[in-house]
Amino acid sequence: MTQILPKFNPDSPFILVDGSSYLFRAFHAMPPLTNSEGHATGAIFGVINMIGKLLEQYQPERIAVVFDAKGKNFRHDLYSEYKAHRPPMPDELRIQIEPIHDIIKALGIPLLVIDGVEADDVMGTLLTTPPKPKWTLCFPPAIKIWHSWSTSTSRWSTP
Repeated sequence: MTQILPKFNPDSPFILVDGSSYLFRAFHAMPPLTNSEGHATGAIFGVINMIGKLLEQYQPERIAVVFDAKGKNFRHDLYSEYKAHRPPMPDELRIQIEPIHDIIKALGIPLLVIDGVEADDVMGTLLTTPPKPKWTLCFPPAIKIWHSWSTSTSRWSTP
């Protein structure tokens, strides 16, 4: 039988990154950086640096970055007030999303964006669906729900 998928070291972690959390964290943590055309670049710089540090620290054979899909998701159908009191995404942040996606793909890292679903729901589904490799999940420490999905094969890391 022909081997279609590459063999991975079973002890190598599978890094799942909540790209949407990284995006907001970087946007609010970085100074207002801009390029020569005056376009905001702070979130781009921050997200790519955080991913670079993960690559350096873990040297994973398997990694994926998961982002929220644009627009409403299934939670809006379940609860009409879902995120109703949050301000809209600033334009300075919105214009940085596509370049971040492009850089992640150019680095050869799989990018997951599932229509109608938020990144944390995608990650939770992957985490709780067998077979489970040795997961390392990367998320801001304020997101407590991840700990309820903890398994014996998962490890937590914060940017």
